Parts: sequence; structure tokens; C-alpha cells
Amino acid sequence: MSDHESYELLGFDNVLLPVGNLGEAVDFYARAGFTVAYRLDEAGIALLKVGGETPGLLLRAEEEFGRQPPMWPSARVWLETTDARRATAALREAGVPTLDEPFPVATGWTVEFADPWGNVIGLTDYSKRPELGRRP
Repeated sequence: MSDHESYELLGFDNVLLPVGNLGEAVDFYARAGFTVAYRLDEAGIALLKVGGETPGLLLRAEEEFGRQPPMWPSARVWLETTDARRATAALREAGVPTLDEPFPVATGWTVEFADPWGNVIGLTDYSKRPELGRRP
């Protein structure tokens, strides 16, 4: 039996994002429309909700992690949204600058933003392929 047959990947648990200051990160992501599921300051973590799913974005304070621009190439986390172009307007209105204008992808539209520590989040919709989205 090969190694990949000895276990099965079932789905995402959490996506960990290193941040330099937990309070500042929670405030930033609140402006970007995220809700805190729980926050444990003594452990230096906060879990942000993503839809109705249990896994989320786990912010983890790394004190030595300073502010930096998004690095390219860098890992990106894309989350499904109902409308990426409307999300762009809402982000900008809340003072969260986007990295670019919404751009077309195979399923619809995507917009990306970065937190102050260089973590890049994309919001993508399924307007071109609604049958593939969570709400067809």
C-alpha cells in the first residue's frame, strides 16, 4: 500500500495566518467583513468565521512578524463570495485597499486584498459558473 492510500483528506481544518498584532488584525478583518468565532488573547489566536463552515481563518500572533507588503509569489487564500465586484466596493468603503481591480476568472470574478502583514485574501464569485458554487 502506498502512503497516499493509508489516509484520506477530508477537507480543510483552518487556514493559519501569521500576524504581528492580534488586536490590530482582528480590527482589520472586521473592517473586511469577517466575524470572530472566538478569540483567545492568552494563546495569541483568533478564529474568523467563513460562511457557515466550522473551519475558518485562524489569526496567530507572531510578535517578530513585522509589517510587510504581499510577497510574490506568495500563498493566497481565496474565499467564495456572492459578488466580488460588490465586495470590492464594500472593502474600499471600509478602508481596506484592494491589490487590484476585480479580474475575471474561469468561474466569475475575483478581487484580492492584503492585510498589514502581507497575507493575501481573495474573494471570488461563481457568477459565470453558478452550478459550481455553494448557492447554485
